[in-house]
Amino acid sequence: MTDFCHYPAWPVPFGLDLPLEEEMECPYLPGQRSRYRAVSVDSLPGSAYQRFMDAGFRRSGRVLYQPACRNCRACVPLRLPTEEFAPSASQTRSQRKNSDLRVTVGRPAATAEKLALYNRYNMVWHGGAALSLEGFAEAFYESCVDTLEFLYRTADGELLAVGLCDVGPQFLSSVYFYFSPEASDRSLGTYGALQEIEFSRRNAIRYYYLGYWIEACRAMTYKARFGPNELLGLDGKWDPAPGQRRIPGNS
Repeated sequence: MTDFCHYPAWPVPFGLDLPLEEEMECPYLPGQRSRYRAVSVDSLPGSAYQRFMDAGFRRSGRVLYQPACRNCRACVPLRLPTEEFAPSASQTRSQRKNSDLRVTVGRPAATAEKLALYNRYNMVWHGGAALSLEGFAEAFYESCVDTLEFLYRTADGELLAVGLCDVGPQFLSSVYFYFSPEASDRSLGTYGALQEIEFSRRNAIRYYYLGYWIEACRAMTYKARFGPNELLGLDGKWDPAPGQRRIPGNS
């Protein structure tokens, strides 16, 4: 653990001076307040976007945002060196369980079929309201960087899951993954991450970014199960996670 700590967040790339947003209720940790700084971008080269990710930024639509909370640094960016990845026994079982699926990778497109899948997922897993096709496209399919879409279908063509990933010369970044709630026994989230990692390896992509990991948030526990991985420290350096963050019971 370093004695040096950037505050309230990692330095913004390219010398940008971004204002802090108003505080709001934290979506991850009960009782905590969160705030961000953000910038809207029309288009960004992959190499520049990776510099933002290495400063703790993530993307939503055309907005790049970074947590800059007053009293909390729990959001820790996590990435995986793809050539070092070693699947656990449970991850290998997920691969076998879903070996019947057909996986295709292409450019993202918002369609009625995907909207219906997302609305079922959102309602069952998050208790959310249904989106219109326009709102769905704006929320998930607008992007300022190169983005890929992974589609997971059964042999008869039924769409079971969709994964959206940003891509650059040295990275693949998981943005969002949604799936059929009726197929929850397939562990599709795990399988989707494994497919994205394998895609990275096949295409000589060095790092797979899984977004923020929060140790006290159970919904994010799965991210640390992909290892060995690296965490972005408060000093702005990526280091191997302590003990490689292998979670007890992972096998």
